[in-house]
Amino acid sequence: MSTSPSSAPSPSTSKSEYYSSLSWFRRFLATLNWRPVVDYELREIEFERSEHEYEQRKIAHEQRMKQLRKEDERKKIAHEQRMKQLKSENARLAELNAKLSAISSSSATSSNPAKPTPSESEM
Repeated sequence: MSTSPSSAPSPSTSKSEYYSSLSWFRRFLATLNWRPVVDYELREIEFERSEHEYEQRKIAHEQRMKQLRKEDERKKIAHEQRMKQLKSENARLAELNAKLSAISSSSATSSNPAKPTPSESEM
């Protein structure tokens, strides 16, 4: 009695491929409608495949989240640097504005007083 060993089917095994991988006796039982074992094994293969796909999606999702966190951190650092740069620029401009105000107020006080207008002299 020669039986071919049942090899572990790959995740992409179709029903006909699975049947062809069975021993002659199990194929014979399958033709006699002895399907609960075969259907159970096919469901198990499908479950393992879906479990594998779920793990792959989970890993991909975790990698994407890690990448997004890194991008957010880089953007946060760049934003903080830009804010620091803008604050120093604002301080520099405020200093220049103060100097300009001081110069304009000192030039206004040291300049000749304005000549009175004719209406002011009549008063």
